[in-house]
Amino acid sequence: MPLVAIEIERHGFEAIYLSGAVLAAELGLPDIGLTTMTEVADRAEQFARVTNLPIILDCDTGFGEPMNVARCVEIMESRGMAALQIEDQEMPKRCGHLDGKTLVSIDQMRQRIGAAVAARRDPATVIIARTDSFANEGIDGVIQRSQAYVEAGADVIFAEALAGADDWNTASKAISAPLLANMTEFGKSELLSASELQTLGASVVIYPVTLLRLAMGTTRESLTEIASKGTQTDLVSRMQTRAELYELLDYEAFNRFDSSIYNFTLQTEED
Repeated sequence: MPLVAIEIERHGFEAIYLSGAVLAAELGLPDIGLTTMTEVADRAEQFARVTNLPIILDCDTGFGEPMNVARCVEIMESRGMAALQIEDQEMPKRCGHLDGKTLVSIDQMRQRIGAAVAARRDPATVIIARTDSFANEGIDGVIQRSQAYVEAGADVIFAEALAGADDWNTASKAISAPLLANMTEFGKSELLSASELQTLGASVVIYPVTLLRLAMGTTRESLTEIASKGTQTDLVSRMQTRAELYELLDYEAFNRFDSSIYNFTLQTEED
């Protein structure tokens, strides 16, 4: 939720990653490309409103053919996104850590990337090319595809579901672009620390579903206790307090603004 973006910024992180899987899950949908461009854009804009951090947006396959990818870039830039991620799966796409993924050809993905690069209005907008090729084509396929995507104009390569340190080390030495590492839980990748990944050549590390999993785990446990005991009394010590929420939302600033607008004296005709 956008409220979490405020907390992320306060903790000193450098960017916010909006996961397509999380945006789908918020709607009660699986991560198989069911969310629409409009749904994603509207939700992304809500995050951009509350934070000064750059936002990396997961745009799945770009919502269609290259022309759709171009329109996606135009819309998401207008909603305040700093970086846009496009992947090389066929539709219907799947979560990057599930089996059974199929990929478009290298040429088709080059067209997607080319359309994204051509459509961006701000040269500072980062185009991230994600490749899901490791599962079917191994590290050699990742390197081949990644280099082709860099040649097509991708600024960053998101090599999805690499197994571990050796793969990251090999990829970083062979790919001539910054690498993004996905440290998602319960997946196919070994969970490495940010410092380990930096040593292995990764430039960006994301934790795309971590906060959702923590929140939903706590929600399930809390609902179980309330259903069993008929009270939330024993859970209160684990909650964010009312004062903490008000401070995070900066209620006082809204109050000062409200007072500055309404605390005035009407002028008379004589004045």
